[in-house]
Amino acid sequence: MYLHNREELQALRKSAEAALHAPGIRILVCAGTGCIASGSKDIYDKMKSLCEGNNSVSVEFEGEVPHPEIKKSGCHGFCEMGPLMRIEPLGILYIKVKVEDCEEIYEKTICHGEAIDRLLYHKDGQVYQSEESIPFYAGQMRLVLKNCGHIDAENIEEYIAVGGYQALEKVLFDVDQEEGLSIIEEANLRGRGGGGFPAGKKWKQVARQKEKERYIVCNGDEGDPGAFMDRSIMEGDPHKMLEGMLVGACLTGAQNAYIYVRAEYPLAVERLQKAIKQAEEYGLIGDNILGTDFSVHFHINRGAGAFVCGEGSALTASIEGKRGMPRVKPPRTVEQGLFEKPTVLNNVETYANVPMIINNGAAWYRSIGTEGSPGTKAFALTGNVNNTGLIEVPMGTPLRTIIYDIGGGLKGGAAFKGVQIGGPSGGCLVEEHLDVPLDFDQVKKYNAIIGSGGLVVMDENTCMVDVAKFFMGFTQRESCGKCGPCRIGTKRMLEILQKITEGKGEMEDLDKLEETAKFVRARSLCGLGKSAPLPVLSTLQNFRDEYLEHIQEGKCSAHVCEAMKLYEIDPEKCKGCTKCARNCPVGAITGEKKAPHKIDTSKCIKCGSCMGNCPFGAISVK
Repeated sequence: MYLHNREELQALRKSAEAALHAPGIRILVCAGTGCIASGSKDIYDKMKSLCEGNNSVSVEFEGEVPHPEIKKSGCHGFCEMGPLMRIEPLGILYIKVKVEDCEEIYEKTICHGEAIDRLLYHKDGQVYQSEESIPFYAGQMRLVLKNCGHIDAENIEEYIAVGGYQALEKVLFDVDQEEGLSIIEEANLRGRGGGGFPAGKKWKQVARQKEKERYIVCNGDEGDPGAFMDRSIMEGDPHKMLEGMLVGACLTGAQNAYIYVRAEYPLAVERLQKAIKQAEEYGLIGDNILGTDFSVHFHINRGAGAFVCGEGSALTASIEGKRGMPRVKPPRTVEQGLFEKPTVLNNVETYANVPMIINNGAAWYRSIGTEGSPGTKAFALTGNVNNTGLIEVPMGTPLRTIIYDIGGGLKGGAAFKGVQIGGPSGGCLVEEHLDVPLDFDQVKKYNAIIGSGGLVVMDENTCMVDVAKFFMGFTQRESCGKCGPCRIGTKRMLEILQKITEGKGEMEDLDKLEETAKFVRARSLCGLGKSAPLPVLSTLQNFRDEYLEHIQEGKCSAHVCEAMKLYEIDPEKCKGCTKCARNCPVGAITGEKKAPHKIDTSKCIKCGSCMGNCPFGAISVK
C-alpha cells in the first residue's frame, strides 16, 4: 500500500487502529533475542499450529485476518522470566512458558478465558496476572519501550495503529524547520549513547552548514558488555527509531540515512531490513514522501566488530570502508562527518525519543526526569540481582529504586557491594551512592558515567580488583592503538592489575596505577580512551582496602583471585575417604584411609578439584 499523501496515512491509521482493537484474542510471544534463545520460536510454532487446527480460527503472522492471531513481539524486558507470552485483551502475562504448556494455554486460556496460576508471576505469596501489576514493571515508566512486547515488531500497520509516523506527518505539514529544531533543543534531549550532548544543538549546527549535502547516522554498534538496550529497540520497535531518524533528516536537510548495526545482532538487522522495506512500500521512506519534496534513503551497515567503532569519527570511517579509528577534532562530525559532509550522529535510543517529543512538545518532555537530564533512560539490568532485564525509568531515579524495587534485590539475600555503570568506560557506584539521582551530571561526580545504560550489580562475593582487571582487559584489547596514552597506558594498567591479583603486588603499584590512569584519561585522543581508566579510578577510590588486602595480606576475601586461594581441610569433617587425594592432579593431598587428610600448599595449583569431589564438605577456601 503506497501512501501518496497525508490523508491516506490518516485513513490507514484509523483502519489499522480498528483492526488492532478488533474483538478476539491476540497472543504475543516474545521474540527478543533472549527469549528466542530460551525456545520462544518453538512456542510460537506450537501455538500457531494449535490455533490453525481449529477451523473457526484464522491465523496470520502479519495480522491482516480475523483474530485470534499469533504475533512475534519484541522484547518484553523481563528477561529473567522468559520465555514470555502476553494474551490480549485478557491482560494475562505468562512467564517461563514451555512448549509442553501450549496445549493447556490453548484449552484453558484461549478457549475458555481461564488464567493458569502456575504460569503467572508469583512473589511473596501474591499472584500477578497482568504485566502492569508486576513490581518489575510497576516501578518503571516505559515510553521508549512502550511498544516493545505489545505490538508485532514486523508489522508497520500495528506501529501506525498506535500513533506511528504522526511525528513525521507533523514535521512535514504542520511544523517548519526552525520550529521543529527548537522543539528538540527546548526539550533538552541529551544523547543516550553515553556522552549526553544535547541533540537539539547538534541538529541545529548541521542544519546551519553551508554544505547542502548532509547525512544522518544512527549508532547501533552497542559494544558494552552486558548492554542490550539498543538491540531490544531495534528488534522490538524498529519503526520508532526509523521515524526519529526521518524527523531528524527532515529538520536538518539530510538526504541519506545510515544505520550502523553491531554485526553480532542478526535479528536486529533482519527486523530493520523488514521495517525499511515496509516503510518504502508504504511511501514513508524514499522520494517525495507523502507527496512532499522531502526525500531520504536508508542504508544499513554492519559493524566491524570493534568496540572503538562506537566512537563517532571511527564509526563514520568504518561506514566509508576505512579502518575504524578516531580522528583528531576539529573538524567535528557536524561539520565534516560521513564522507566529509555535515552529519547528524545519535544512537538508537536518542532517535526513539524524537517522535514522542514532536508529538507531545518540549514542556511535556521536560516534565519527566531532572532539570538537567529530562526524559527517561533505558538500562540493561544484569548481574547479581533477582530481576535481570531491560528497564526504563525517569532520569534521576536512584539506584536503590532500580535494584531493590524493580530488580527485586540481590540474589540469595546477599549484601550489595557495588554496581558498574556505563560499561567498560564507566565506573563503580557503591552503597553510599544508592540514593544518588542517576543522571548525566550527578554520576560524573563519582568517577562514573551513565554511558549507554549498562548496570551490572555486584554483591559481597565480588572482588573489585578482579572487576577492574576484567574491564581493563576489555578496553586494552579493544584499543585501536592510534594514540600512545590509550595503547600503552591501558596495557600498563592491565599488567599492574594482573600483578596484584596474582599476589605479587607492591605498595608502589597503587601509585603507578593511579598515575597512569589519570594520564590516560587526560591525554587520550578519543572519548573511549579518556573514559577507559574510570573502572580503575572508581575502584581505587571506593575499594582501596581491597587493593591493600591483596598487596599487604596476599588475600582475596571474595575468593575470586585464583592465585590467592588457599584450600584447607577441616579435620573434624574429613572422613578419610581419600577421594580428594585420588582426584588431585599434582598429588598435593596426603593422609591415611579413615583419617583426616592434609593439603601441601606448596604443591597445590588451586584447581579446586578437591573441593568439588569432597562428599562431606570438609574442604573450603580460606
